[in-house]
Amino acid sequence: MSPTLEHEFLLELVRQRPSLVATLLTEAGVPVPRFNEARLESPDFTACQPTEFRADAVVVLNDGKPLAGVVVEVQRRYREEKAWSWPVYLATLRARIKGPCLLLVFCPDRKEARKCARAIDMGHPGWTLHPIVIGPDQIPKVTDLLQAIAEPELATLSAIVHGNEGEEGLKILQTFVDSLEHLPREHEIYVDLVLAMLPEVAVNKFLEFTMAMGTREPKSKWVRQWVAESKAEGLAEGEALGEAKGEAKGEAKGEAKAILRILEARGITVPEEAADRIGQCTDLGLLESWIDKALTVEAAEELFDRS
Repeated sequence: MSPTLEHEFLLELVRQRPSLVATLLTEAGVPVPRFNEARLESPDFTACQPTEFRADAVVVLNDGKPLAGVVVEVQRRYREEKAWSWPVYLATLRARIKGPCLLLVFCPDRKEARKCARAIDMGHPGWTLHPIVIGPDQIPKVTDLLQAIAEPELATLSAIVHGNEGEEGLKILQTFVDSLEHLPREHEIYVDLVLAMLPEVAVNKFLEFTMAMGTREPKSKWVRQWVAESKAEGLAEGEALGEAKGEAKGEAKGEAKAILRILEARGITVPEEAADRIGQCTDLGLLESWIDKALTVEAAEELFDRS
């Protein structure tokens, strides 16, 4: 079975910036040695035994020599068998790098995270493994733009975990969106991760934020892409209606919905008379021109200007 996106998104962020594990450990109150490099290591802990032991990711913190190893595990739910494999991961990595090792478990569900944090009694007196578990409560809420630009992986994780938490979640999403204009092109993948992981209601708010850019046309290609997708969504719904009432009418309905959604997202009030005029229009060419205008007008009535 291939890994799910829910399982992979944190690992992708760690692959992009291995030092993210040090940030997460610090947020969890775990001391981290000073290092000048964080590098990915092989997550394979299989030795001569036929049983395969493989972690999700391994990061080694270095300063000319290994200072600490971090085994990263992503758990969507608690699994009892991990109490047997996690100690193997740590012991094998410790022997490999000849240094101290930590177990960092990420679990996006609060209830399951508490289960993952259960102590593992190794049987030897005084030897108990306490997994370091990062759940939603341990992920910082990044609302500072400078921090979001400096630590885009942490800002992405914050947006995914907290982006649907009411007004505070909206501030986090706003910070994430604002930071996009300052990031290089290779960070486009982070936008995809956020859009894929957030529930639909939060994605809609995300779209509203990106489109609330005054009267100018959005500069970001990501924003223009979301606008196009919004239009396509409305068109698809209109086409479904068109099966019963005629394809042309259905397409017009979809175009009209896209116009109203764009205006609403930009915070522009649409009077009832204007909404009715948009909704009743069946001229697809005219509706297309109104969609283009909806990105820049200051008032709904300006859609109908002939200029």
